[in-house]
Amino acid sequence: MPLEGLIGGLLIGLAAALLLLGSGRIAGISGIAARALTLSKSGLSLPSAWMFLAGLLLGALGIHSLVAPIQSNFPPSTALLVAGGAIVGFGTRMGSGCTSGHGVCGMSRLSPRSMIATLTFIASGMVTVALANMLGWGW
Repeated sequence: MPLEGLIGGLLIGLAAALLLLGSGRIAGISGIAARALTLSKSGLSLPSAWMFLAGLLLGALGIHSLVAPIQSNFPPSTALLVAGGAIVGFGTRMGSGCTSGHGVCGMSRLSPRSMIATLTFIASGMVTVALANMLGWGW
């Protein structure tokens, strides 16, 4: 589905650009979520953080209603899904950002830190998938 991927990428880039131009802030979702949950005092204002997150959910809901439902495959174990989420959350705090902050915004600004972080995300994902498949956990 290359066309859908292209459109999605353009919309993500547009949202990141509008947020940067409108507020001077990077569209790092983990930072915005931390702000919305009052885990962080920096970044967007609290109402703006909640509006951004609501926009993410409403956008996904809009696409779901306009296009055929998106198929997704989750791990067969809820514990594995929760553990993966916790590890990702820990990693975003440790790495000072997530894939949207480093991969979309940081890479577009040619940030060396973001380039290293993005390469680390990709390499970690490849290793994780290879290990999961070797252990028969592929889904």
